[in-house]
Amino acid sequence: MRRPRIVASMCFFVGLVVNELPLVAISLVLASTVLAFGEGDIHSFGGWLTVGIAALTIIGLVVVAARALSARGVLEDALRDGLGDDWRDAIDVRLCAAPRGRRLPTVRTLFAPFVFRRRDVERINNIAYGPAGKHNQLDLYRNRSARPGAPMLIHFHGGHFRSGNKSRDARPLFFRLATHGWVCVSANYRFGRTATFPGHLVDAKRVIAWVRTHAADHGGDPTALFVAGSSAGGYLAAMAALTPNDAEFQPGFEEIDTSVTAAIPLYAYLGPLDTGDERPSSPFEYAGPDRPPFFVVHGDHDTVVPVEQARAFAQTLRRIASKPVVYAELPGAQHAFDLFHSIRFELVVDAIEDFTAWVRSRELAARPGRAAHRVVPPADAPYAAHSTRPVLSGSNIGSASAAEEAIVSARDRSPEPGPEEQTELLREEQREARDEVLERAGTDAAEEDDGEETDEEVLEIDQTELDELGLTLDDPHQP
Repeated sequence: MRRPRIVASMCFFVGLVVNELPLVAISLVLASTVLAFGEGDIHSFGGWLTVGIAALTIIGLVVVAARALSARGVLEDALRDGLGDDWRDAIDVRLCAAPRGRRLPTVRTLFAPFVFRRRDVERINNIAYGPAGKHNQLDLYRNRSARPGAPMLIHFHGGHFRSGNKSRDARPLFFRLATHGWVCVSANYRFGRTATFPGHLVDAKRVIAWVRTHAADHGGDPTALFVAGSSAGGYLAAMAALTPNDAEFQPGFEEIDTSVTAAIPLYAYLGPLDTGDERPSSPFEYAGPDRPPFFVVHGDHDTVVPVEQARAFAQTLRRIASKPVVYAELPGAQHAFDLFHSIRFELVVDAIEDFTAWVRSRELAARPGRAAHRVVPPADAPYAAHSTRPVLSGSNIGSASAAEEAIVSARDRSPEPGPEEQTELLREEQREARDEVLERAGTDAAEEDDGEETDEEVLEIDQTELDELGLTLDDPHQP
């Protein structure tokens, strides 16, 4: 007997919340148990039986939380398998600052899992990118103090090609990346009766074309363009990445480059669509050797899209494609694990930042006349075994700050000038870098950072930058 659709949806959502937010569930069970003790409601067989059930529930929730935490090791192994054992060493120092260990977002996931907005992120709503009204609108997320040349992420929402909107899925990802200097785009597209295949894929291509055309207007770099999606949106992300510049899927804008730097499908449907169209509609059928890198993430408890499909897709890409393919199968993860701040999805966002930094580093190193600058973290750094990805204290992780450029410039100095000229050049670079760091330290210390970082941590990172130049914050007059 099938349950009514509304009942099934409610049961699914409650189960999803408990599975993704076990710490919240544990807190609620503990609070209700303590309240029952305080009011004397347990002095009976039924009361003690309820306490026993609560204890078993807490034990089960602890197991759920441990399974969510295990995503860290799974994602680390996936990146190593897909990118190589030395993948961390390939991350370019110009894309990040001094190393700092990652902290588990326990406070946020426990007390504010549904709070997404950050004061340093600007959201521009309902920008039209095509002729289909609200179905051809996008939202843009960017840092209020970001510099030009930021990397860009396009995301497509899920909804079984029948529902959904750009303000629902993966919001923790948008705000995190925008805080770190990215420009993120979340787009609607036609679905249901308004469009069948390839209509929604054409819309996805229109979004890419719009970003290519308007990236500079919003501080973005169209040459660092990543595409992601959730569920049905993951299908669109995969198809868009696998069909670059295919005129059949971009009617009226064939001349615009719709290639992307890499694709990140999250719990994506990757099979064919029942549309009656003779053209192939499955991403499997468009896999080729020259496709971009992929980072495929799927839960092994997904009851909507079987994990076997994602696993087979990753295997197909690895067999055919020449670019890296990272595949992470998350233990205990259900469909739609990106709806709110959870330990599991925060770890996935960490891995996405690592993956994109690696891809961008490879792209940068491949440019003529550009050499990669690698960063090696201290052995005693917190969580060093899990994360050596450097993080900026402010908002400019996406595009290197003036201080970082000065550091890189000092390392890249031409050996041609004489000793006196070299000394003078180095001193000038040091003075510029010091001024930039001091200015940013003063700004960051005066502003709150939504709980992401304390003023002491900001000053510690800024001091690390100065240490690389042999300077100190204690003596601003040092040459």
